[in-house]
Amino acid sequence: MTIGILAIQGDYEAHAKMLDRIGASYTYVRRPEDLKDVSGVILPGGESTTHLKVMTEEGLFDSLKQFASDGGAFFGTCAGTILLAREVHGPTQESLALLDVSVLRNGYGRQLASDVHLGQTKLRSEPMEMVFIRAPIIESVGKGVQVLAEDAGHPVLVRQGKILASTFHPELSEDPSIHEYFLSIANDAT
Repeated sequence: MTIGILAIQGDYEAHAKMLDRIGASYTYVRRPEDLKDVSGVILPGGESTTHLKVMTEEGLFDSLKQFASDGGAFFGTCAGTILLAREVHGPTQESLALLDVSVLRNGYGRQLASDVHLGQTKLRSEPMEMVFIRAPIIESVGKGVQVLAEDAGHPVLVRQGKILASTFHPELSEDPSIHEYFLSIANDAT
């Protein structure tokens, strides 16, 4: 099984390092043909409008939507969650609209605003480190969305079928739990 990492902007190399640590095979996705033979795609943090611009220019926007309709798994972190959301505002922007959540962009402040919290998840009993960097806020979730972790009264880790999304950056912690969980989702999707 190979995981694709959208590698057009943002912290994609940190995801690659995490996948290396846990022995997972990956490839960088920069063009539609890079999606061939991947079981899941990681949409990293970064700047969501820049991601959208390049995705559209390179033909990836439609290819990623097709990948989803073909049953592929997705994991979005921070800006990746914005890209997956059904509805994005603050300001409004286009998205892949694959995950039934409403997201407020730049919910926690400016680019330099960051914070590290320890929080509980439904993935394990021990608290997990959550690194927030200008994180979006998930304001509402649809009926089919499972909330796996919350922080400050908002969902920060959610799953809907083959889609996993976090408003924080698990790739910046030492804990591989969330990436391992995504691998199990992608494996089930294969």
